[in-house]
Amino acid sequence: MNRSAAEILREYGPFEGVDGVHGVTYDGQQVWFASGDRLNALDPASGKMVRSINVSAHAGTAFDGQHLFQIAEDRIQKIDPKTGRVLATIPAPGGGGDSGLAWAEGTLWVGQCRDRKIHQVDPQTGAILRTIESNRFVTGVTWIDGELWHATWEGDESELRRVDPQTGAVLERLDMPPGAAVSGLESDGGDRFFCGGGNTGKVRAVRRPRQA
Repeated sequence: MNRSAAEILREYGPFEGVDGVHGVTYDGQQVWFASGDRLNALDPASGKMVRSINVSAHAGTAFDGQHLFQIAEDRIQKIDPKTGRVLATIPAPGGGGDSGLAWAEGTLWVGQCRDRKIHQVDPQTGAILRTIESNRFVTGVTWIDGELWHATWEGDESELRRVDPQTGAVLERLDMPPGAAVSGLESDGGDRFFCGGGNTGKVRAVRRPRQA
């Protein structure tokens, strides 16, 4: 297993009116992050917040190429990013204990923080298709190039982990600096991860290591 220190490329925020970052996703141009009572769009080039949608946003955030998905308490909302309207809701598998959220292979992947699990979920019904076990709290989930990564945050320690999507075995670990909590995780499809910074109200860009 590879283990190394995470390389933080940039910090965004804190932002006015944002007490905490609960979920992060990327739509190809903007980073969206959840801050409790709204979803915010951040321009990663300028570092400025460009718009907000007033919608319950308590945990993970995902983007399927067209719609945003947002965990709100015990449900997952499907949102039109153009209008901000909630188009549909499905039950969240953790019944309120849900954390990270990602879109991959036509399905949603939902982290269960204290249960230390990741569920693959049918985006139409909320049915659980399969479950991957972790041995740490799961606070963010993302897929990139067939790799499954999740964030952990326990006490003062956070890390990004690449895990085997079949077995949950840890293949690689990136240690965040002490106190740099990770509350949401998303890949930009290339060399960066975007990480929610918990109650600092920040979003951090972290370099994604390339496989040898």
